[in-house]
Amino acid sequence: MSFTLAIVGRPNVGKSTLFNRLVGRKLALVDDQPGVTRDLREGAGKLADLRFTVIDTAGLEDATDDSLQGRMRRLTERAVGLADVCLFLIDGRQGVTATDQVFAEILRKKNAHVILGVNKAEGKAGESGFLEAYALGLGEPLRLSAEHGEGMDDLYRVLQPLADAFAERARLDPDEAPEVDVDVPEGDDEGAVPVPTKGRPLQIAVIGRPNAGKSTLINRIIGEDRLLTGPEAGITRDAISVASDWMGTPVRIFDTAGMRKRAKISEKLEKMSVSDGIRAVRFAEVVVVLLDVEIPFETQDLRLADFAETEGRAVVIAVNKWDLEDEKQGKLVELKEMFDRLLPQLRGAPLITVSALTGRGLDRLHDAILQAHAVWNRRIGTSKLNQWLNLMTEAHPPPAPGGRRIRLRYATQVKTRPPGFILMCSHPEDMPDSYRRYLVNGLRTDFDMPGTPIRLTFRSQGDKNPFRVRKFHTPSRLRKHTERSDPKPD
Repeated sequence: MSFTLAIVGRPNVGKSTLFNRLVGRKLALVDDQPGVTRDLREGAGKLADLRFTVIDTAGLEDATDDSLQGRMRRLTERAVGLADVCLFLIDGRQGVTATDQVFAEILRKKNAHVILGVNKAEGKAGESGFLEAYALGLGEPLRLSAEHGEGMDDLYRVLQPLADAFAERARLDPDEAPEVDVDVPEGDDEGAVPVPTKGRPLQIAVIGRPNAGKSTLINRIIGEDRLLTGPEAGITRDAISVASDWMGTPVRIFDTAGMRKRAKISEKLEKMSVSDGIRAVRFAEVVVVLLDVEIPFETQDLRLADFAETEGRAVVIAVNKWDLEDEKQGKLVELKEMFDRLLPQLRGAPLITVSALTGRGLDRLHDAILQAHAVWNRRIGTSKLNQWLNLMTEAHPPPAPGGRRIRLRYATQVKTRPPGFILMCSHPEDMPDSYRRYLVNGLRTDFDMPGTPIRLTFRSQGDKNPFRVRKFHTPSRLRKHTERSDPKPD
């Protein structure tokens, strides 16, 4: 991707719709309600043979104070200054407004390459607005329809000469899904943990309830005010991904909307935001569940952590706003007790206290994420695994439901990311959950795999006697011939 294109304009002129068309997927939330987009969302844009990074921005509003709209405007203006090309959209049905004229002057000063697009210009309804656009003094406007895909060839014609000037610049695709449930190759060697690179950064999703401090934490990690923050709950709506180099580790971090209980979600927009956050978890390798120290381990926190574990992602629990806690030692003991009691399926997962406001504890959070990622990729040799299985069965033999002893024959690891094991045994359907938990806890303890999801599957080995199988499949005429040709016993 050779250049960066920022789509800017007033609220509800169709910026997110055009963004989705350029990236070829419905990444940005789209709704008739104005002001849906608040943060900057990046995507890999494609237009014929052009490849570029496209940025969806918040709607420009005439506000310069510290209100939510004012902070959104400053974030958008910052994106305008960083982008190589700006596509300024106006609404062809409404025509040029006074606000459009103000922002046209701002764009003219902040960016050298500004393209004027008149969206919703299909048919006669957009004719007058298209003609009015010439008065903005930004050159010949493009007649577009983001909803129906009209005018994309004209946009290509304008962008194509600019692409060569920025050909040396490249960015990453923010939505490249990680490999999960990776098959383990045959052999008994323990594989090395993959090291994150700029081409394959470590993908992290930060999830939590509204106002837990997710955006503030990510801004502190990347060292800039990239995401919109404030005291209002529910500011973030889209799942925004940000690439950065965090203490020498290439990462891509997904900021997600705060997730409330399902019963409290009534608006369509909030439902879309939650769905976008769920999608971000599925694109992550490590999920950071961010808690508020004042109300930790609420029911929704437990559901989010359980969802991340069910999806098979490595999980790190981070407790934010630690700077507000006075009795730190006693609170930490209480947090660990609650964690072990309420989330037994994540026993041993890292529990880190941080302060997104001051940056305290971010080094420990970084180390915990790398450790969780390493465990998530861990592979155990078959010989070591079966030696461990023998010791486990000697210490606690399998049960005998209905008088039939379950015999454990051998175990092998078949997948990583997360670790997956198959244990061959007799009567797998009778294996009680208690013994399964006994083996899973033993894997966690003896092979140093705390907190990561472990998939343990019991299978019946069946009758593997090769002679019996061969005899069963021998045709009758061949069997008679074999019996006649056999020498008689002495």
